[in-house]
Amino acid sequence: MDEIITLDYGSGGKKTSRLIESMIVPALSNPALDALGDGAILPGAEKLVFSTDSFVVSPLFFPGGDIGKLSVCGTVNDVAVCGGVPKFLSCAFLIEEGFATASLSRIIESIRTAAQKAGVTVVTGDTKVVERGRGDGIYINTAGIGFLQYPGLSPANIRPGDDVIVSGTVGDHGTAVMLARSGMMQGDIRSDCAALNGLCAAILDTGCAVRVLRDPTRGGVATTLCEFVEGSGSTIELDEDAIPIRKGVRAACDMLGLDALYCANEGKLLCVVAHEDCERVLAAMRATEEGKDAAVIGRVTDRYPGKVVMRTAFGGSRILQKLAGAQLPRIC
Repeated sequence: MDEIITLDYGSGGKKTSRLIESMIVPALSNPALDALGDGAILPGAEKLVFSTDSFVVSPLFFPGGDIGKLSVCGTVNDVAVCGGVPKFLSCAFLIEEGFATASLSRIIESIRTAAQKAGVTVVTGDTKVVERGRGDGIYINTAGIGFLQYPGLSPANIRPGDDVIVSGTVGDHGTAVMLARSGMMQGDIRSDCAALNGLCAAILDTGCAVRVLRDPTRGGVATTLCEFVEGSGSTIELDEDAIPIRKGVRAACDMLGLDALYCANEGKLLCVVAHEDCERVLAAMRATEEGKDAAVIGRVTDRYPGKVVMRTAFGGSRILQKLAGAQLPRIC
């Protein structure tokens, strides 16, 4: 660990993992926390899934969404990819003195609309106001609770021969936010911000051998896939040509010096499934609005244990690693 916390520790990549694994988990260790899922599976008569997330995105409003919609969808998705059915949210506002009430009203309306669409209810919350110049507008924290309906999802289930599926185009959210932040023209590039609990249910209701689900937010698809296989005997081998990326996103990433595989997504998920069930899962995903562009992007092997390797469009191979720094700070 460095002597001070830098933006890199909020990237969702290597330094975020180091912070969590070297400081937070050892101090607070318990079985629910140690699993390091997107949410915790809580023991009891009726098992619950519990997750929390904080949102510091800049700018607050961007094509395809805003901090309010993002705060609902992000937490709903974290519960859903753990196999839970999201039901209830808390919502806490940290507001800077001088923040426009019209903007706050717009954000609250986005929260209401997104929660209603996702089928969840905001049942508790908190509001704090800090002095002018010390809050950057508004930050939001949401926590979500759902009932565990689909137990057993874990990267530990991944086996050679499995297929890797992404539910749609990669890098939309991170690119849209960065373009909005820079003041550049966005064209048709919009955040993919969406609640994925319906898509998760469609996948898991097939009864197929689904190994793990995850929404690749900070750190993007590449970092999430690295987390799936790190420390294991499995390899994920990707086909670059099979990864769906919008032409506008690809062009914007080239212009900004970004890699779409490391850009945040807020309305996509990764799914690892047994090969024999792949077509059934794909069909179920493509029957939903959120999964209509689902594609198989790779497979699990044991050729390079613990690695993610991508076969490039030029016929070579590239090893993908966790995001090393803050490619896009304040992205969610």
